[in-house]
Amino acid sequence: MTVHLPAEYEPATPVEELSVRSADGSRLHVEVHGQPGAPTVVLAHGWTCSTAFWAPVIRELSDRYRVVAYDQRGHGHSEIPPSRARYSTRALAEDLSAVLRRTVPAGERAVLAGHSMGGMTIMAAGGRPEVAERTAAAVLISTGPAELVAELTVLPPGVRSPGLRRFLHRQLLRSRMPLGPVSPVSRVALKYATMGPGSPAGQVEATARIVHACPTGVRANWAAVLDRLDVRAGLARLAAPAAVVVGTDDRLTPPVHAHRMVAGLKDPQGLLLLPGVGHMSPLERPAEVAAEIHRMAAAHLVGTPVADPAPSAAATADPAVDSDDSTADFDDSTDERTAVA
Repeated sequence: MTVHLPAEYEPATPVEELSVRSADGSRLHVEVHGQPGAPTVVLAHGWTCSTAFWAPVIRELSDRYRVVAYDQRGHGHSEIPPSRARYSTRALAEDLSAVLRRTVPAGERAVLAGHSMGGMTIMAAGGRPEVAERTAAAVLISTGPAELVAELTVLPPGVRSPGLRRFLHRQLLRSRMPLGPVSPVSRVALKYATMGPGSPAGQVEATARIVHACPTGVRANWAAVLDRLDVRAGLARLAAPAAVVVGTDDRLTPPVHAHRMVAGLKDPQGLLLLPGVGHMSPLERPAEVAAEIHRMAAAHLVGTPVADPAPSAAATADPAVDSDDSTADFDDSTDERTAVA
C-alpha cells in the first residue's frame, strides 16, 4: 500500500550545498537553507536519519534564519567510513567542528540543535574550544548522554528481568537485519518504536523512508557506538546556555535522560515536554521544536528577530513573556514547560 507523503515532509531545497572534510578526511554533505546573512542555526540529525529529517523544521525557520543542516558520516550523502574505527563520539565531535568552521565565520556564533545522535554530537563536542567559540546556545532534542540501552522502553513491561531487557534491547539496537523496502509491517513496527501513538500516516511514512534509506552496515556500526556511549563529561563542559526537549512517549531516549541532562548542564534553559510525542519529535511536532530553537536564538543570538517564527509555534514562547494565548504550561519551580497538544 502506497502512503502519500505530505508536502511539508518532502526534503527542502537548499540554497547552497557544500562538501566539508572532517579531521580524518571524511567527506560530509552540508546544506544551507533560508536567508543569506541572517543569524545561523545548525542542525545535527540522529541515528539512521539525514538532512531530510529536518525538512519541516527547516520550513518553519528558513524565513528568518540561515539554516545549516549536514548529513552525519555514513548517512545521507556523506561518505561512508571505510572501517569501524571511523565510528566514534570523537568522530562526531570532529565532524561538527569541521561543519562549524566552514559555515560559521570566525567571530560569529550559531544556535546548535541536535536530535538524538545529533544531541549526543553536541555533548561530545562540549569541551572543544573551537566549537564553543562558535556556539551561542544549544537545543538538545530527544537525546541522552549515557546508559541508552539500560533505559530503552521498546520492549513491553511484561519483560521484567533487567538483565534480559538489556540483552534483548541490545540485540534490537545492533541488528544487522536489512530493513528492505518500506512495508505496512515496517511502518507499524517503526511507529511503535520511534513515534507517538497519535502520529498520522504521513509522518510515519516520512520517518520510514528516511530510516530505511540508511545503509545496514552504517546503522549497525553506529549502534555499536550508541551501545557504549557516555558523553556525560562533554555535557558537563558544555558552557553555552542549553534547552532540552523530549516527548513524553519517547521509547528510545525516555524523559529520564532529559531530566539528567538538565541537572548536568552548566547553564540549563528549561525542559520542554511534548505530550504524546515519541522519539521523532522534529517530525512529529516541528512547529514546537522550531519555536524552541527560535526561543533560544532570540535570547542568545545577536541579530535574531524577537517575534515568534509562526503563530503555530506559540507553544514554546519565552516563558518570561505573559501571553494569554500561549499553548504551553510553565512551572516556575522546575523550569519545565509542557506543550499542549
